Amino acid sequence: MPERFYGVRHHGPGSARAVVRELTAQQPEILLVEGPPEADDLVRWVAGGGLEPPVALLGYAAEDPGRAAFWPFAVFSPEWQAIRWAVENEVPVRFFDLPYAFRVGAADPAAVVPAGPAEPAPEVPAGPADPAPEVPGTADETPPGSMTDEARRPVDPIGELASAAGYDDPERWWEDVVEHRGVPVFEAIAEAMTAIREGAAEDPEDLLREAYMRTVLREVRRKHENIAVVCGAWHVPALTRKVPVKEDTALLKGRRKGKVAFTWVPWTYGRLASWSGYGAGVTSPGWYHHLFTSADAVVPRWLVDAAGVLRAEGVPTSSAHVIEATRLAETLATLRGRPLAGLAEVTEAAEAVMCDGEPLRTELINRRLVVGERLGTVPDEMPAVPLAKDLTAQQRALRLKPEAAERELKLDLRKDTDLRRSRLLHRLRTLDVPWGEPAAGRRGTGTFREEWVLRWQPEFAVRLVEGSMWGTTVAGAASARVIRRARTAKTLAEVTALLETCLLAELGEAYPEVLAALDTRAALDADIHHLMAALPALARTLRYGDVRRTDVAGLATVAAGLLKRICAGLPSAAGSLSGDAARQLRDGVDGVHQAVSLLADDELRELWLATIESLARRPDLHGLPAGRLTRLLLDAGRLDTVEVRRRLRLPLTVGTPPAHAAAWVEGFLAGGGLLLVHDDALLTLVDEWLADVPEEAFEDVLPLLRRTFGTFEAGERRAIGERVAGPRAGAARAAVAAIDEKRAVSVLPVLGALLGREIHIREDA
Repeated sequence: MPERFYGVRHHGPGSARAVVRELTAQQPEILLVEGPPEADDLVRWVAGGGLEPPVALLGYAAEDPGRAAFWPFAVFSPEWQAIRWAVENEVPVRFFDLPYAFRVGAADPAAVVPAGPAEPAPEVPAGPADPAPEVPGTADETPPGSMTDEARRPVDPIGELASAAGYDDPERWWEDVVEHRGVPVFEAIAEAMTAIREGAAEDPEDLLREAYMRTVLREVRRKHENIAVVCGAWHVPALTRKVPVKEDTALLKGRRKGKVAFTWVPWTYGRLASWSGYGAGVTSPGWYHHLFTSADAVVPRWLVDAAGVLRAEGVPTSSAHVIEATRLAETLATLRGRPLAGLAEVTEAAEAVMCDGEPLRTELINRRLVVGERLGTVPDEMPAVPLAKDLTAQQRALRLKPEAAERELKLDLRKDTDLRRSRLLHRLRTLDVPWGEPAAGRRGTGTFREEWVLRWQPEFAVRLVEGSMWGTTVAGAASARVIRRARTAKTLAEVTALLETCLLAELGEAYPEVLAALDTRAALDADIHHLMAALPALARTLRYGDVRRTDVAGLATVAAGLLKRICAGLPSAAGSLSGDAARQLRDGVDGVHQAVSLLADDELRELWLATIESLARRPDLHGLPAGRLTRLLLDAGRLDTVEVRRRLRLPLTVGTPPAHAAAWVEGFLAGGGLLLVHDDALLTLVDEWLADVPEEAFEDVLPLLRRTFGTFEAGERRAIGERVAGPRAGAARAAVAAIDEKRAVSVLPVLGALLGREIHIREDA
């Protein structure tokens, strides 16, 4: 049987089924698949049960792991199904795309070696790769087989075919012609691609890749006659036409190879989706997975799953909803002349019947089902760098399974297992692997509890390869990375932040080095803002070291020395401030004030309060820090309300520039509006000053005040508004506060029955 070319849409379930049927009928001697030839040795892993898609081939430069690329595969990818068929039938498999080593070895990869085929969106090349922004390293690092340069191609062939057929959506046309009909159309697609390529400009990168493919084909033809080729449909015309050998040789001449390494890594459907930035992706990987795995009753099964998603979120969804939604989807498909209800029809039906027209519920179904949250797996025996293997062992020991879906993790640091989990997550963040992110609004070092949000991303595999330059274990690599950063730190705050990292991640090996760098930097750094920025992390390290069972001896002396230098330099740094400088000083003072409260040292607290008390009395001080210092002193009990009212009147008096007064009020009120809620005199002062602001100055003051009051909680703003509203608000509150005793007593018998006890009314009540 002569060689056969199967031009496919990558990640297309219809193409996947058709390829398997055709291979079974052809029974080829060898299978060629578009992909990186350096990964040929990894094909054998497809036969085992431990490699479960979605997975991806990860290729990276051996000398610079940051230059890396992915070739993802899903269970519905035609390449994956073709490889599985070949392995199960003991047919040799070869990847025959341009080697990734050519791209790594090129002096100018973007100009010399293709950054990937300019495949049209539906015609995705075999072994597509994730775009470079998802991979650390060079910004233009895209491998052969990627789809990131599709915009460079002058024509979208599938779009042209869809338009010729009267479709305004190429995706819908492809579903109707290929996915839903289940009929092999390889010859027709190849003929259409040939016609389109005849009138389109050629991409130089496509020409280079296709020259290499033809070279491999010639080599294989010397030994085999019955050959099967699975590649992107765009390439089929170039591979079937006669091209002189010397032309291909001339194109490939002078290419230099670099040293690369390949392995399998888990992938996710979220990363397979084209909206994530992956050029070779599809818009609905979860839907395509359903089409491939559901042999019959595609629409009802899908809507049953959608009902399950809604029920899990507390939305009542019955079987009647599913039945009616199925009928509506099938009716829509009939009216639109489609062979089977597609994603558009089932989505519209689900939104109308099951979601009550709520877009948020529809979006939930899209996120959970249309895209999906599936994460692939690879065998433990898969070749990997020692750092990745160490992480896998720790994940297993700590019962932390990587998942593509976002989930919350609550830790109690008094428990050994939770403490070890916390240390692992902090160590990974040090290596730029943020598998866990601290939950918003919660600080992990302030109590015995931590809250994390976990979500595993495929690109972490590359960062683990990069991190292997620092060590073979997570702890060792994190320690080496922290030591390096401490030695190259440019500010004192960077060093103290690293000291806190040593605490959170328990990096005992790095601690002495970071402490030595802290001593050196603290002695040399005289910038008052650097000193103020450095103290908070140091104070947290001292205050919460015992929570994490970490030795923090010696840091108290360093912290005391920093605070004394801050107190000595603060007065000179507070003169003649611009608006930005005043804001920077205000923020620095806030940080130091919180740090002093954590240090729990009475002498240091007295020194700090005396310093800001003296500074707050200066008449030339900018309004923003002046108001803030007054508020801090009031909260600390160093000023009474009478003195605060006097100081507030000074910037609010007639003749003071409104901008200065507004800055003073902003500094004083920053951090919360409860003071205005409970102090009528202060509220009256602010209200009267605001009413007296001249009309021509009001526009300058308004943005400052809006920024200040915008930081208050909604309840605080509402309470302030009610107090400013005057007598009517007071009367309303009095009316609400009035209690009708007769009506109140009437409910007591029912309340007693609910509580299971008799309620007696006191006579003196």
